[in-house]
Amino acid sequence: MTGKTKTTKKDTKKKEARQKKVEEEPVREIKVRVVGVGGGGGSIISSISGELKRVLFAAVNTDTRALDEITKGKKIKGMTFGEKLTSGLGTGMNPDLGKKAAEEDIEEIRKLFKDQDITIFVSSLGGGTGSGALPSLARVAREEGSIVYGILTLPFSFEGDKKMKIAKKAVKETNPYLHAITILPNEKIFEIVDKNTPLKDALAVMNKNIAQSLEGLVETIYQTGLINIDFADVRTILESRRGTRKLTYINTVEGSLEEGAQEIVRKAVSNPLYPYGIDNARGVLFNITGGKDIGLTDISSVSESISNYTEDDAKIIVGIMQKHKYKDRIKVSLLATGCGTDFFKNELQEKEKEEEKEKEAKSSLEKKKNKKKKDPGKKSKKQEKSKKDNHKEKVKEEGVTVVETKQKFFDPGDDKPKKPETEEEKEILKEEEEWEKPSFLKKFNKDSL
Repeated sequence: MTGKTKTTKKDTKKKEARQKKVEEEPVREIKVRVVGVGGGGGSIISSISGELKRVLFAAVNTDTRALDEITKGKKIKGMTFGEKLTSGLGTGMNPDLGKKAAEEDIEEIRKLFKDQDITIFVSSLGGGTGSGALPSLARVAREEGSIVYGILTLPFSFEGDKKMKIAKKAVKETNPYLHAITILPNEKIFEIVDKNTPLKDALAVMNKNIAQSLEGLVETIYQTGLINIDFADVRTILESRRGTRKLTYINTVEGSLEEGAQEIVRKAVSNPLYPYGIDNARGVLFNITGGKDIGLTDISSVSESISNYTEDDAKIIVGIMQKHKYKDRIKVSLLATGCGTDFFKNELQEKEKEEEKEKEAKSSLEKKKNKKKKDPGKKSKKQEKSKKDNHKEKVKEEGVTVVETKQKFFDPGDDKPKKPETEEEKEILKEEEEWEKPSFLKKFNKDSL
């Protein structure tokens, strides 16, 4: 006896049947939906929707006409909300109205996020609809179990302080519901285009950058390579953060092998449209795509260069693909989360000041309460009223005693008023004397009048 189990024909058939069933079962495709919120967000996805494949697009807005314009002839699902409140118009830079409009149709909006693995919100903050509705939309997307990522642009400085305040407030209110957030100030566009460039052309630069970055991410998720990156890896990176550090950097660049790996990495980690980089990132995912001529040295050099920017204990996931069209060229798609930055330094200082004011207000309130406890002689109006009501009740119940007492000591025929003899008489006279005075004289005693 060798101890081995004998395999019968019946066992073999069962094994073959199980294998066939596994092969026949379709592999569930990862679902990624990109949602443009408000007018600006809708315009961005309208311009990039033709460049991204295998992604579902949606645009949500209170403005029916604007929504029709950006979805016409494109594979973008349009959805209006809050028509009862806005009558199909915009929200007039009123984020409170935008929020109410979203909450009015929140259950209908929720359907957009059902069964979505990744939801990417794109919005230009500073207006009413995008800034007001985004927190509610991000909340329900998170509730539906989706990985929620926000790519948000901030207004130009020439648009005024009010717009910027609205935008920053929207970031603050949306942040708790996001796994990752990318901030792109429109003002940074002027670092790569001339200030005399037409606005439409300037914004096109930002849109193109977003499109290329998302294309790199989507390609990384869906396409197989020599070393493959799948959705589980992307989820791991998007959830890699420390506390509230959710700032995310996403960029895709191409270059020739002649430039060298170092130069390509420099371009990848220093996008001029970002106010921050990947310094001290907690999670990094990057995919290297090259031709068949790409060597191990090039791959190693790119990997080491990117790793130098991250924390020592950061999660790093690498993917490698080969494509014929990248002969003598290389493409790097980079996603870094939990970036350490002082980008929100001013906002944090303002928050600290607000917290300090709240502490001072609480301290002042406590002092007032303690002062009242130490000075029981000073009665509030409520206490005075209560005392008066009690006295009236006493007069009602013991009217005869009170009247007799008053007559005894305040007889008009007496030249010399008698002195009270008992404690009860003293109390009655004291109360009667007090409440018979006009209110404006109560603070004076008898001798001062």
